[in-house]
Amino acid sequence: MVLVEAYATLARRVLAGPARLGRTRLVAVDGPSGAGKSAFTARLADALAALPGGGRPPVVHTDDLLDGWDDQLTFWTRLEERVLAPLRAGRAGSYRRYSWVRREFLPREVPVPVAPVLLLEGVSAARAAIRPELTLSVQVTAPAGLRLRRALDRDGPQLLPELRRWHAGEEAHFAADRTATAVDLVVDGAPTLPHDRDRYYVRRRVPPPAQVPVPVP
Repeated sequence: MVLVEAYATLARRVLAGPARLGRTRLVAVDGPSGAGKSAFTARLADALAALPGGGRPPVVHTDDLLDGWDDQLTFWTRLEERVLAPLRAGRAGSYRRYSWVRREFLPREVPVPVAPVLLLEGVSAARAAIRPELTLSVQVTAPAGLRLRRALDRDGPQLLPELRRWHAGEEAHFAADRTATAVDLVVDGAPTLPHDRDRYYVRRRVPPPAQVPVPVP
């Protein structure tokens, strides 16, 4: 079952939720590469900015913190020390953005201010280590074949071996982390249902597991 929901409604839900990372409401947008996480995150940021008295929230993309292809999941210490820990203490954070062209971190610091909301987007953004401090967790999904085509269109066919290795690492992580059953919201990143994609998203409603009768002794 799927539902069409408004980004504006979700934005109001975020602002009504508790701040669990210091004074900040942390929203994690997770899911495999090519699923549509960046587009979902940008539209949610637009909706938050459009609310009365609201401002556009800062967005941190985990791809900017990776030290190359081999840092797929081990970047978290960098994120924790440079961004999450300062915000938890009520201080602004910062990080250096990785250049995938130069294959090194750029010298300029990217500031992450203390704000009512911070959007964290990327593979493993909603991992178990941060769940107690999340105001909202989202997983964006799409069929594997479509995700691979999107990634190849974006990055080029020469990266096919790296992408296949990357996708295998994602699958292993999501299975071990049980992300799909832990997030608050599962979003269809390749919906066929007609809707205004700038204002609405398609939510996947997973039916609850069947109740198994317990034998009476």
